[in-house]
Amino acid sequence: MSQEEAEKQIKANLEDDFQDAVADEDAAVDGEFKVTPEELATLRAHLATEFPEDCNYLSDAYILSVASKPYSKDPTVRRPLEYSQEKLSQVMQWRQEHGAPGMEDLIKLANGSPSAVEAVENPKDYTKAKGIVNSLNTNSMYWHGFTKDGRPILWIRTNRKPWYPDVEAEANALIAMADAGIRAMPPGVTDFVCVSESSYPPPPNPSFMITILQALVKGYPDRLHILYSAPVSSIIQFVVNLLLPLMPGRLASKIMMIGQDDVKEKLNAMLLHGEDDLPTFFGGPADHDKYYPDESKCPNRGEGTLKFDYFNMVKRLEAAKKEYLANKK
Repeated sequence: MSQEEAEKQIKANLEDDFQDAVADEDAAVDGEFKVTPEELATLRAHLATEFPEDCNYLSDAYILSVASKPYSKDPTVRRPLEYSQEKLSQVMQWRQEHGAPGMEDLIKLANGSPSAVEAVENPKDYTKAKGIVNSLNTNSMYWHGFTKDGRPILWIRTNRKPWYPDVEAEANALIAMADAGIRAMPPGVTDFVCVSESSYPPPPNPSFMITILQALVKGYPDRLHILYSAPVSSIIQFVVNLLLPLMPGRLASKIMMIGQDDVKEKLNAMLLHGEDDLPTFFGGPADHDKYYPDESKCPNRGEGTLKFDYFNMVKRLEAAKKEYLANKK
């Protein structure tokens, strides 16, 4: 199939579904307004009433970041409180519909002994758990380190992504990973940075791209601070050129394509320890493969099917957060 034919096929699959995902997005509007403690308490009380089991997922800082934004219909005033309440409820509803609060429990299930009782009593959960773990086992995405301003960094290794992905399992794995990073954010931080090593990506899969972008727009609005993709390969350039015109302006402005010659300068300026944190696959000294090697070199972490070092990743991220906070003081 030629590139022109592939583009037509992907556009045909993307446009309707993706427009559904971004239809309610605000235009990018800069600035912020004051939100009173009473208004914050009102928003918190609403979330606690509507989503009691997951109400603490959203930090006060994130709620304030949503409520303080200018109103897209009149940027001279703040978003109405009811409008912010609706946007926050939409995020929580999306989490509920996609089972986000229980994703880490599914990782634990897949990492435990796959007993006959579990398989018989909860076959759907166990199948879902194995799918998530199989996606994580590729070590194609992981949290490692922080930026100088305290944002956790999600690293993507596109050469490890499958050519024919299990779209649902990949999306569930991304939800589990995103929530792990959000839980590790220092006080006051509400978004994260993503760095993609994109030299050898698999062919673009329309269904996968739709699902992931819908998750960013509906489940994690304003969570991505910036995404750096390097080096600029022909496949990545093709995908980005295809998607950017369809994406909401706020999200599209956060996608940065950088060449191999510029990656060191960009990342050194951003990483907490500068050049010392630059990974070996970008010409630096930090060996990420020590923690996240190819799947073939990973042992099982428990009695189940988990090979990805998820739980130690979470511990390392917490330790890095403590170091960042100590340095900040």
